Amino acid sequence: MIRGSISKYSLLTGAFLALSLSSVFAQTGAFTSADAAPDPKSGARSAATGLAEQEFRRGVQSYYRGSFNDAIVEFEKALDYLPSENVIMDWLGKAYYRSGIEGAALQQWEYASENGYGGLLLKNKIEIVRDRRITDNRYDSPVRYTESGSFVGKTSGKDEKLIFSQPVSVLPNSDGTPWIIAYGTNELLKMDVNGFVLYRTGGPINGFDRPMDIIRLENGNLLVSEFAGDRLSELTEDGRFVKSFGHKGRDVGGMVGPQYLAQDADGNIYVSDFGNARIDVFDKDGKELFFFGGKSRDFAGLKGPTGIAVVNQVVYVVDAITGAIYTFDTAGNYTGLLCKEKTFKQPESMKVWSQFLVICDKNKVFSVDVDTGSVFENMNTGNAPSRVTSAVPDANGNILVTDFKSNEVFVMSKMSELVGGLFVQIERVNADAFPKVYVDVKVENRKRQSIVGLKVENFVITENKGGVENFKLEGSAYTNDTADITLVLDRSLESSEYEEAMEHAVKEIAMAMAEKNKNSSESTKGVLRIVSAGAVPFVEYEGPPEGVEKFTCAALKTKPSQVVSLDLALRLSSNVLVSAASKRAVVYIGPGSVTQNSFDKYSLSDLSAFMNNNSISLCSVLLAQHSPDAELDYLSTNTEGKQYYVYRTRGLSEVVDEIVDIPSGIYRLSFTSRLPTDFGQRYLPVEVETYMMNRSGRDETGYFSPLQ
Repeated sequence: MIRGSISKYSLLTGAFLALSLSSVFAQTGAFTSADAAPDPKSGARSAATGLAEQEFRRGVQSYYRGSFNDAIVEFEKALDYLPSENVIMDWLGKAYYRSGIEGAALQQWEYASENGYGGLLLKNKIEIVRDRRITDNRYDSPVRYTESGSFVGKTSGKDEKLIFSQPVSVLPNSDGTPWIIAYGTNELLKMDVNGFVLYRTGGPINGFDRPMDIIRLENGNLLVSEFAGDRLSELTEDGRFVKSFGHKGRDVGGMVGPQYLAQDADGNIYVSDFGNARIDVFDKDGKELFFFGGKSRDFAGLKGPTGIAVVNQVVYVVDAITGAIYTFDTAGNYTGLLCKEKTFKQPESMKVWSQFLVICDKNKVFSVDVDTGSVFENMNTGNAPSRVTSAVPDANGNILVTDFKSNEVFVMSKMSELVGGLFVQIERVNADAFPKVYVDVKVENRKRQSIVGLKVENFVITENKGGVENFKLEGSAYTNDTADITLVLDRSLESSEYEEAMEHAVKEIAMAMAEKNKNSSESTKGVLRIVSAGAVPFVEYEGPPEGVEKFTCAALKTKPSQVVSLDLALRLSSNVLVSAASKRAVVYIGPGSVTQNSFDKYSLSDLSAFMNNNSISLCSVLLAQHSPDAELDYLSTNTEGKQYYVYRTRGLSEVVDEIVDIPSGIYRLSFTSRLPTDFGQRYLPVEVETYMMNRSGRDETGYFSPLQ
């Protein structure tokens, strides 16, 4: 991992130290308070200024190597010498923020802002962090969206060029790219977040025949419905044709104008068959099973089924002729109405987002609560000729909307996101190889969601507002296929009843990590750590996952205890991950019960803030078949983690897969500096701006090159 430069040098004392270091800061303007001003007669600055600069440098170095507590101590010492220095307050706020103490961070930033430091950039940071503390990240209620950009099907101007025609459906990927079905040009395209085509395919050897919808199957492959071809075509996850199934007809497996697709938890595939006015069902291998939706004693039958979705083994079907949403069980039995007739005018696709169904209806997009059937309008394209056919959430918190008539795919964002912009943070600067400098940048939206899929053209980097040389995007964390994982083993008396299950969980997770490591380079292999949570947490193991293939609970140094300081264990586990791989997570393994005073040292809000601010998720593997206590549930929910039962049917290997799949918006940039360093004593400012469509964000910081 990148670490800040730590140089050893002899400390000078007295007036010479004050003069030598203060002259450097005077040139760069790092310290600007009246306390740091040089003497008007001699031009020399006080010894206090020199000592503050010394502590400040140590604080910056500690911050960049992930030692945030040390950085806090150093910055506070510097403030003792220069109490009104805004630059030190800003850095102290950064260190508090990364330590999870957001209240103290806001206090320091507000002091600096009130003194006129930081301008709108600092004010925006304060507003975002304050807003995050009082609202969570979940999609608890639908909101209005507005256009933040679009992928156009045809370029304008002299060199007019057709890119795609009549987009009808879109499928987002975890890396920020979407697959787009082009009905008019009979192809499937993959585009990046900037609207550039990365890949296109015509499907089978004889080509797609009016492709209509696309979903991702449980095996990772893609499935495309062909409206005029009366068949379904399966492709690999990278778009290579595998096979087609289904045929034209009214028998089982036959279709007349298949439109939209869905898949249930058992892998069965559901197709809205508009021509036959029914739903056709295939198994995960493409074998025909049955169809449903016809007239029965208590149901008049489907008239024109379009959008279809499956949530918690309930099949939802929207009918374009009646304008209602009907519910069925997975065997095809009619179970009732979610939305009454004439709720929608011309509904098309229906996709799942959290507990909502997102439905396209002519020129509008609606969210429908699956529990209550309440309808909320998310967006409206206005009076322009429009026919929206598909709306799906992407990895960056936007909604991607296909407009069949205008020949565009709109990127819709929340108004607050569009106005407030991106939240950009320079997390680490490594100048060990100066003048080559590496910068780790984290890009999020206002709700902590990582922004993935950015390219080098989405970034601008400057030093002291001036250009740099040899600017490159070295890597993006979202492309990593491994993760560093720390297992926290609950050593309560209750957990001692589940030692066999705990051993099973540790071995299966370690095996899944080892399997991932096989295909990775030596520098990117995931590291496994084991922390036992007793009265005092203890690091039991750190190394390759293969090292715990014979793990037993009897070998743990921490014995079962009546008291489990879970907060200390989670904090320790997170601390060791701060400087680990960009994809990282803590996995709690235990019965899910919390002992008394388990969170008396660190509050839940401080722990979740610390983990979120350092891109660490908390997952839970539960040894007992009951819901975890509220504290564990809160931490998992608010750090993008999931919960698993140890003996789940699908095993625990998916725990590692889903940790690796958690979006990570950390990017590594590099450049060649052109600034003079004064033998490593000068504070060098650096700024990063990020652009994505109509949104942007910026951060400013500084660093020191190695002493010479």
